[in-house]
Amino acid sequence: QVQLVESGGGLVQPGGSLRLSCAAFGSAFGKNFMAWFRQAPGKEREFVAGVSWNDNRYYADAVRGRFTISKESTKNMGYLQMNSLKPDDTARYYCASAPTLSTMKSGSWGQGTQVTVSS
Repeated sequence: QVQLVESGGGLVQPGGSLRLSCAAFGSAFGKNFMAWFRQAPGKEREFVAGVSWNDNRYYADAVRGRFTISKESTKNMGYLQMNSLKPDDTARYYCASAPTLSTMKSGSWGQGTQVTVSS
């Protein structure tokens, strides 16, 4: 198992940017698929972006072109660069790690970091 700790959330105005970080503790992180999910109040948790061990990247339609996921396996760190933020991006963002995206539900999850987009 991998332990994950997110940071970097906060309050930002529409059109602004934030960079979320995910610190991982555990040797499996570098070999795993890493993903960011988010959950807004009253809504189900949804996939935002993911990156495989060999740097294949995947994005939800709602964030493609605005968000960039990256991973530094040597540092056990993952990131989500979020640009052109919208009020609809307001949610708690979670970092997750598992051997594959399909096994993410039973993988490792952080506690989340809150992102609020508001003027």
